[in-house]
Amino acid sequence: MNTQRLLVTGGSGFLGAALTRRLVQDGHSVRVLDNHSRGAMRRLADVKDEIEVREGDIRDAAFVSDCLKGMDGVFHLAYINGTKFFYSKPEQVLDIAVKGMINVLDGCRTHNVGTVLYASSSEVYQTPPAVPTDEKAPLSVPDPLNPRYSYGGGKILGELMALNYGRTGFERMVVFRPHNVYGPDMGWEHVVPEFSLRLHALKKKSSGDGVQPFPIQGSGRETRAFCHVDDFTDGLMRLFKTGAHREIYHIGVDQETSIDTLAMEMSKISGINITIQPGKIAAGATNRRCPDIKKLRSLGFVPKISLEQGLIDTMGWYAANAHLAEDTNQPR
Repeated sequence: MNTQRLLVTGGSGFLGAALTRRLVQDGHSVRVLDNHSRGAMRRLADVKDEIEVREGDIRDAAFVSDCLKGMDGVFHLAYINGTKFFYSKPEQVLDIAVKGMINVLDGCRTHNVGTVLYASSSEVYQTPPAVPTDEKAPLSVPDPLNPRYSYGGGKILGELMALNYGRTGFERMVVFRPHNVYGPDMGWEHVVPEFSLRLHALKKKSSGDGVQPFPIQGSGRETRAFCHVDDFTDGLMRLFKTGAHREIYHIGVDQETSIDTLAMEMSKISGINITIQPGKIAAGATNRRCPDIKKLRSLGFVPKISLEQGLIDTMGWYAANAHLAEDTNQPR
């Protein structure tokens, strides 16, 4: 593929920064749009001299339009993630979802930007009818009174707008759904960093003897399919090169891992003996989630990083940077 001028919204976030680094590596000219409320420029330190960064709000229509001027394509990732924010800031989640998507689509039409890749989520189908789950699973908001669904509901609206606006005026409109992507510097509110930091703290204060209690949410038998960020980025680049117009693709791995298995694997890496203590689970949480990725595999995608390998990499980063979690000025 020839080099292109590309905008990445949410480009200092976890996924956006990984994508930005990969696009630069592949020779593309990259402009990042972010207000860094959930992102951090440290994630772009390696490429800061090779990219253009514009700081501003995705809800500002004039700003977004100006950022799209001169671009060949856009990856729209700007959003609010982190489960606690679904519950605490549902209005802001939806405000960014709707206004941000409209601004991107309108800006693309104004400046003839023909390619859009929209970051959706596995949350759009919530509790799936079948596992592994393919792209045809029905989308769902089980309880509109539960603020958790502000996130999934906003992503459903984004998919509807992408696929219907995409009927006219766009060369390629591609929707992708990341599934439980993890890796170094992914934030603080997700299960892998939370377990990493707790195990790091236990190791610091433990004499190495005995079994440590390790409370978790839920029974521990809930499952997810954890995809390392490098595999995610490989999958997204496949879609950038060959993803079809007005199609939806799951990006992830098709290997389910229970949460108690995850905790035990991480404790083994840490050298800490733990015993799982089940607890309450948040209302609306999903018991099983694992994507069917045959559609992405048909484009040549093959996940390469084992869970053990990826956890060693990720836990090393959190052990070395645990102090950042205590800094209230750091993105959380």
